[in-house]
Formats: sequence, structure tokens, C-alpha cells
Amino acid sequence: MKDSGRKSSWGLLTDTSLCRQYGPGFFRLPQTQNQSEVNNSTVKLLLLCLWLFSAASAEATDFETSSFRLSIDSRGMVTGLFDKTGQKDYFQSGASSPLLSIRIGGKFYSPQEMTKSGDSWVLGYPEAQAEVKVKIQNKKSYLTFEILSLKSAQPIELAVWGPYATSIREIIGESVGVVRNSSFALGIQALNVKTLGGFPSEENDIEINFNVVEQGDQIDDQYRWRNTKNYRGQTARIIEGGSILQAYTRDRSQERIISNWSHDKYVAPAFKDGGIVGSKIALFGTNSSKVLDLIGEIEVAEGLPHPMINGVWAKKSREATASYLILSFDSANLDQAMALTKKAGLKYLYHGDPFQTWGKFKLHPESFPNNWASLKSMVDRAKKQGIGLGVHTLSNFITTNDAYVTPVPDPRLAKVGESVLVNSISATADEIEIASPDFFNQMTNNTLHAVVVGNELIRYREVSKSAPWKLLGCIRGAYGTQATAHSNGAKIGKLMDHPYQVFLSDPDLSEEIFLNLAALFNQTGLMQTSFDGLEGVWSTGMGQYARSLYTKTWYDNLNPELKGKVINDASNPSHFNWHINTRYNWGEPWYSGFRESQTDLRLINQDFYRRNLLPSMLGWFNMTDQTSVEDTEWLLARAAGFDAGFAFNLKLANVAKNGISDQIFEKMRIWETARMAGAFTPEQKLRMEDITKEFSLTEVENCKWELVPYEVKRYVHVQKVRQPGEPLYSQFEFENPNREQSMILTISLSSESGDSKAESISIEINGFHRVELPVGLSNAQVIKLDEKGVLKIFDKNWNLLEEKSLGQKVPVLVQGKNKLVVDARFTQGEGGKLSLEVKTEGIPEQVSCPN
Repeated sequence: MKDSGRKSSWGLLTDTSLCRQYGPGFFRLPQTQNQSEVNNSTVKLLLLCLWLFSAASAEATDFETSSFRLSIDSRGMVTGLFDKTGQKDYFQSGASSPLLSIRIGGKFYSPQEMTKSGDSWVLGYPEAQAEVKVKIQNKKSYLTFEILSLKSAQPIELAVWGPYATSIREIIGESVGVVRNSSFALGIQALNVKTLGGFPSEENDIEINFNVVEQGDQIDDQYRWRNTKNYRGQTARIIEGGSILQAYTRDRSQERIISNWSHDKYVAPAFKDGGIVGSKIALFGTNSSKVLDLIGEIEVAEGLPHPMINGVWAKKSREATASYLILSFDSANLDQAMALTKKAGLKYLYHGDPFQTWGKFKLHPESFPNNWASLKSMVDRAKKQGIGLGVHTLSNFITTNDAYVTPVPDPRLAKVGESVLVNSISATADEIEIASPDFFNQMTNNTLHAVVVGNELIRYREVSKSAPWKLLGCIRGAYGTQATAHSNGAKIGKLMDHPYQVFLSDPDLSEEIFLNLAALFNQTGLMQTSFDGLEGVWSTGMGQYARSLYTKTWYDNLNPELKGKVINDASNPSHFNWHINTRYNWGEPWYSGFRESQTDLRLINQDFYRRNLLPSMLGWFNMTDQTSVEDTEWLLARAAGFDAGFAFNLKLANVAKNGISDQIFEKMRIWETARMAGAFTPEQKLRMEDITKEFSLTEVENCKWELVPYEVKRYVHVQKVRQPGEPLYSQFEFENPNREQSMILTISLSSESGDSKAESISIEINGFHRVELPVGLSNAQVIKLDEKGVLKIFDKNWNLLEEKSLGQKVPVLVQGKNKLVVDARFTQGEGGKLSLEVKTEGIPEQVSCPN
């Protein structure tokens, strides 16, 4: 560190004097026609302020790493974020960036003094009658800042590192805490779990999510994901003219009443973690290409989680994007499930719903008769086959049949708040008078309507509209607990629940539940999980702090052979959990078709992963008994394009019914082998990001493949009722960018009535070449015609019903525009619909493993 002697930005001074109060705007002389109108006293004050600024700037101190210089002036305000290699200051001119701001009585204070004290620095807040001692260390490639002690006339509620304003706006990594452009990156890292990334925008510490839509070069719907930024948190945040980096720590030593999770009043219990003292961050600046390596260095040096997969840091391992099968395996079908996993070329098999109860995590007895011991046996069997087993969890969700609830409820079930009984009640009373309705009449997020008195759970319909306040319509002894009499003055607590029909946990029980999860992994050897429902820990009143604290509890308590090696993701991210979570995998298949369900979300997520230096995933996809090879390759091409893994959810019954299952799993093996080998070029991957483009990949030999692009268009010819003599055909246009070639055609039939039939199906190309298919279609059947004239008819499950020759030349599509006329005679049913897929083949491309 050294005295820079450089001038500080005028707008950063925050002394109580007028010049420091008004900043740079104060120095603009009045706009007058006569310069003599400028008040003499104004000029004098201007000179005084300039002198003050000069004096302050002379005391500015620089803290340097090998690539970065941080400047802090004598008031404890950041004045420079300097790229030493590129010789550019990325501090946002005119911004106010305290090294550390504090909040007392709901008001934020910036430091006004920064003085050296031994090997530490003291930040003074005269207006707040407070000072904070901070230790600043140079770790060669990054700087660390730690709060050592506090002195204050009033309690300091929280301390905020920053916000630090930068001029970088290109890439904002809101979760990882890094902002970067093509050449330089600036970042902040919380170095312990109680130091939270972001800003205390909410008293419940639940991180805000927000969207920013920017018009880029591409504005078509298919490119919307490139311009829509879904920001999950604000450790780094985009602002006008640049970005900010920020982190904070809250004093939780006292119970608080907060707004939390659709409750206006919620008790956040006191939590002992040492408070603000010990809050610690790292700040750094480096070449953008080196920022991920630097974060890895910080993890190791500062004792942060640093997960490894087969000896490679998870954030850089290709295996972090490993795709997996989701299948409800048990001891009877495990061998079949593993065979499918291997056929697909995958290494992970995942159970989506293994638990009979959540909390104690008791497994379904019909699938796991010896509970965890049965699961361990299966894990051992799979390990011998080179397959890792995983299970899906709902974090701290507690089912109403769990031992934490019944027959005796655990006193640590999360409570919204408490009151007391006004009168003694019998074991059968269905109206219960309470002293206050405050925590009981909040019905927005109140699924189970449950309270606890002693060891009894009671459900109630509603709270009376006026005093005396009563719980009405009570059901006694709910969820297998014992209905008993209770004395006046007994405490009654409103239990927190979730729309999944589950209870949640307070801080102490949350810790125990995540210890239960660690024990499950240690005893069974499971190698994959997802902390779904992680928002459940908001029941502790600690928001994102709880998300990280309890995930870390699980991580820290894994056996050495598992710690850092279990692939894990979560339903929502946090800054600290960036270090623990291998990846995130959002996108569900339940809401629409294979290609359509949450597609926008899946694509927008890819930008989140890239911004935040995370492995990419595409979410869950559902294989049904009607899933096609074309749909599967559509998914696999997207996986290759984004270099993203996925989950393939299936049931053995659907696999058996689907007539092309073997082809689906073979295609998966081919594509995923090539993707994991890094075989695709950047140009190929960019084209495969486009969801309107389709490709097929075939294996030529070991480490060599052929990639064929296709131009595909889809049309619908519907059954019509018109006046006699009026044509019933449909006209379409197909733009063929490829060479002139025979048409490749798929036709399927569906109808509103479900019993449609179509005959005399014909297609005319360019008013010249007409072909009538020599077969008819029944409802839900599919015809495929290839370029060689082979015609195949399938049922809805892709079982081959008939194969024959077209009997004539396949119509040719010229390069450029083609006019298609489609006609058919619907002989049965109503609302018949022929869905046509027309495609041409592009020039095959060679793909091979990198040297």
C-alpha cells in the first residue's frame, strides 16, 4: 500500500460541511450573464472546498495486488478500482462508495475518517458516534477485509461492504459477485457464511429477483433469451452507467418482528453467530480470462468449499454438466434401470421421489424395505457398474406423517409467532380464545391452518373478526397428536407451513434436518442430490443466510470420501452457495410439450450460468411412450450447443411401450459422448443454440461423428366443410436453403373426436410433381417417408405397423422457394388434423475429439 497523492472524485466527500454535503454540483458557478454577479462569499467557499478536497486527496491510500489497485481516501471512501495491466480506472466517477457503511436505528452512515491503528484501520462515523476496526490484508492476487471490533453509542444493526460502484456494465454475475467486460473483471467474495452477498433490501434477507430486458441485435422471439436477464440476487448489480459490488452482515442477537414470506408479522428468533464482528470479504481485479481461476485460488486459501470431481475443481470439470436419468428405482428394477443408464452413455441414476417422509427422511418401505440399509445396498451395486445413484430432496420440508410431527410434535417446528390461551379449554373445545390474533389471522400463506399447544396440534378454520379473539372451527388432535385439555395462559404457536402441505423448521431444527441429510449420504454413499424447496429455510427468519448456512452444514458433515464430490444443485442460488453447489438445473417438463415446456426459462437460464461462471444445465425433460427420436435429437442438439447437461425423466412402463426406445437411448449415447469429449466447434455450438434448427448425429468410428443439419418446417392441414365444388386443399411454402433434393416427410393424424381417419393423402410440389400416398391413416398414427421412397407407418407409440415402397419417385424440393399443396379425404370423425413435417438435409459436417 502507498500514498497515491492523486485527487479524489469531488462527489465522494461526505463531511458535514456544505461542500461535502453537496458534492461536485456545488462547484458549478451560477449561470448568469454577468460574471460579477457571482457572490464573493460563494467564491471563497469554493476555494475553501477545493482546499479541503486537496487535503483529503493527499491522504488517499492505495492497496495493490499484482493486477489491481484499490484506492481509499482518508474518509474511508473508495476512489479507485484500477486495472494495472490495462492502465484503466473502473471506478464510476462521481459515485459514493464507502468501504464499509453501517446502519443504526434504520439509518445508514458512511465513514468520515479512516486512520491507521497498528496493523489495522479504524473507520470513524462521528455522526453516529461509532467506529469500526477493520483488518486489511494483501494476499498478492486479492485483498481481504475483516471487521475486528465495534464501538458504538447505539447498537449497530448491520454493516455493508460498499456498495462499490464500477463503470463495468457488460457482464454482471449477480450470484458469484463478479462484473466483467472483455478484458477486466472486478469481484467481491464473502469469506464466511454469515457475510451475505448483496444488500439488505429486505429485513427478512430474502434476495430479490428481477428482470432486465435489453434490446440487442436480435429481437425475434427465438432470440428473446439473449436480451432478457433474470437476475437472481444482487451481490453484483447493474446500475445506470455501470454496476455495483456489495455484501453485508446483520446482527441477529435479538429477536425481531419482520415481514416474511407473505406474513406481515413474523418472529425472527435471536441467533448467536458472533454478530457483525468477523464479517469478512475479498476484493479483487484481474484479467477476465483468469477470474474463475482466481476464485478457485481464493476458495482454497480462505478455507471456502472447493468441490472436486475426479480431481478437477467442479467449476471447471466437464463432469459438472453430466446428464442423468431420473427413474424410480428399487431393488427389483435396479439392474434394468442401470442398463438403461449405460445404454444412454450416462453415469448417474437419480430417484425423483424416494422418501415416505421428509424431515427424518424415511424411505418408501415397498421400494426400500430396510430403509437406508436397502439404499446403501443399491448404491454399492451401482458403484460396481460405474454408476452413481442420487436422490431428490425437499430440504427442510417436513411431511405431516414424519416423526417430527406425529405422534408428538417437535417444539422446534417453525412458528410464525405465539400468543396465550385466555381461558382453559377441554380436549373437545372447537373454539379457542387467544390473547392476540396478530400471527394467526395471516391467511395468505397458511395452508395447514395449524397451531401447537403443548404436545397437541390443532387445525382451525379462521379467526373471529373482532374481540374476543377466537380460533373457530377447530379440529383437535390433528395429524395423529393427542387432544388434551390446556390451562389458561398456555402458549399457543401458529405453525409455519408451505403449499406442499408440509411444516417447516426453526434454526435449531433446520440444522438437525441437514445433519440428517448428511447422515443419509454418509451411510449410503449417494453421489448426487438436489436441494429442492430450499426456500423452505426462510422459515428461520434468516432468508438467504439460512440457505447457505444449512447447505454448508450438510457439506461440512459429509465423510471425507464424499465431501466435495457429491454433485448437488438447488432450487435457488445464493452467493455463498455458489461455492458449494455444483450447478443449478432449472426447467420442468410438466406444463407443455417436450419442446415447449418452460423453454423460455431454460434458455434465459443459460445466460445466468454464463454470467455467473457456472456449469450449464437445461433442466428436466420427460420421456413418454410417444417421445420421438426427432424430439430427442432436438434436446441433444441444444445440450451440445449450450454445452449443458439435462435430466431425462422416465418410467420403465413408458420405455417398454415406446417402439423406438432403443434408438432414443442410442442417440443419447452418441450425442452425450461427443459433447463430453468437447468435440463440437464454437461455430457448430452457436448454430445449435438456435431452437428452430435441427440436427442429427451419427457415429462413424471411435471419436469421429457426422453431424447433419436439417431445414425443417411444420404445417397443419385441417378437415374442412365447405360448399360443393370449393377446394379443400391447403397451400404452404417451404424455403429450402439446401441443395435440390428429395423431400423427407412425416405426417401424423389427430382429431377432436379421437376417431378420425384420412385417405387419399396427396402432396403436390411446385404445381408439377404430385404424389398420393398408397396408405391411409387412423387417428394418432404416423407416416414417415424418407428420401429413398421408403414409407413406414407407426402407431402413436412408434411401434412399426407397416413398411412399404412409395412406388414412385419422391417429389423434389428445389433450392429456394417451394409451393406445397396438401389434400386428403377425411372419412371418419370430426376436427381431423394432418400435421406435416417437411425437411431437407444440409451438408454433413465431420466432428471429432479434440487433439
